[in-house]
Amino acid sequence: MLDRAYRLPVEEPAELAPVVKPPLLSVDDAKAMDLPKMTELFRDHINPGQLHFMKLLGFNRVKVERAEGMYYIDQNGRKILDFFGGFGSLALGHNHPRILAARQKFQDEQRHEIAIAFLSQYASALAYNLAQISPGDLDMVFLGSTGSEAMEAAVKVAERAAGPKRPKIVYAENSFHGKTKGVLSLTDSPLYRGEFRLVGDTVKVPFGDIEAIRRAFESDPTIGVIVLETIQGGGGIIQAPEGFWKQLRALCDKHGVLWVADEVQCGVGRSGKFYAFEYENVVPDVTALAKSLGGGKTAMAAMIARREVYMKAYGSPKTAMIHAQATFGGIGEACVTAIETLNVLYDENLIENSAKQGAYLLQRLEAIRQKHPKLVKEVRGRGLFVGLEFQDFSQTLPMVLKPMVAMLDDKLKGSLSGFIGALLLRDYGVLVAFTEYNRNVIRLEPPLICEAEHVDAFCDALDDLLSRGITGIVKDFLMSQVN
Repeated sequence: MLDRAYRLPVEEPAELAPVVKPPLLSVDDAKAMDLPKMTELFRDHINPGQLHFMKLLGFNRVKVERAEGMYYIDQNGRKILDFFGGFGSLALGHNHPRILAARQKFQDEQRHEIAIAFLSQYASALAYNLAQISPGDLDMVFLGSTGSEAMEAAVKVAERAAGPKRPKIVYAENSFHGKTKGVLSLTDSPLYRGEFRLVGDTVKVPFGDIEAIRRAFESDPTIGVIVLETIQGGGGIIQAPEGFWKQLRALCDKHGVLWVADEVQCGVGRSGKFYAFEYENVVPDVTALAKSLGGGKTAMAAMIARREVYMKAYGSPKTAMIHAQATFGGIGEACVTAIETLNVLYDENLIENSAKQGAYLLQRLEAIRQKHPKLVKEVRGRGLFVGLEFQDFSQTLPMVLKPMVAMLDDKLKGSLSGFIGALLLRDYGVLVAFTEYNRNVIRLEPPLICEAEHVDAFCDALDDLLSRGITGIVKDFLMSQVN
């Protein structure tokens, strides 16, 4: 023990300058914010380029005050029928009462959120539920927040299981798997890829072309993984030919290639099955979910892998932490929300409803296509995952004008779908979405609580709008830009 004489003197701490609170906005300030202020802050602090497109479509004129079921309610009390569905994130609609109650109870009881150091009963229960729902031996679960995160986990587990001698990954034309660096390398978009330096060892094939995949597998033994959306969303709601997935499964088994099925957008019942790949009674090696898994109230995503694949990648104590859950992976309230979402999905027969109302929606849209063939080119989809493709602009015009305008069709792509989307919102209070690659396509992803009356409301509005003809539609859209 040191003698007191040798102890260093303790200096008094310097007086710290007080922390000055910046001019922060409160929650109440945000709620009360008007459209001009919202526009200013979005332009200055979020994305001025995106604001340009929102203004073109008239979306910048809407301040959503609340949302319930199938509807948004704006600042004027107008109900907006939601056939956009947050790109498939709202299977249960807006603010489902059971979801609100589960979350409120979790908060009232002050349950734990982040339990990284401990086991989480909520993460464990959610993983169990996903394993119960998933076919075959898809039963090992990684929890995250976004579709990109789930797909990153899916690609990584497959790549590790395939092994270092088989590093190449096959992906499809017009694919969309996310914007984070890894899966961006499998997303077929020059726009999103920008000038980023992407991951190599990839092979691109046409979507749904089993012979192209066969040739790739046979010619390159270093291919270890194939990654495909079960239904392409950004590509324009594109399905593979009937029998493709069974052929793919057989081909993967023959060549020892692992199949990753991206169900981020088409999963959780949207196609009329929980997983769209279930239509052909096949099981991938790895799959991924997100969007609607969060019940419309939280960000929740999951990768589900076959036990054999998962254990090969991360099965030992030495490798277990290579891709363990991140800080917010399996966060308590998000897990509770997803647990309740899955129960509501089955308790309220929403998967069956998706198949039923989706069939009715396709039937009504096909009748509209036949009535307006100069405007509507094709209707396609499965369940409540539907694409409505419009004609190129030249095809909507009189014969004498077609040759001249045809040269501009590529530049004008997306114009007609944009005009129609803008006018559906302005004149009918209906919200729809668009697609990344084929800009002539409007995608329809209403909540799975959708009923026939909502399908009729949407289709009646669309039919009435198309009855204006191309001249009326263009004129009314141009007028909307000056009013």
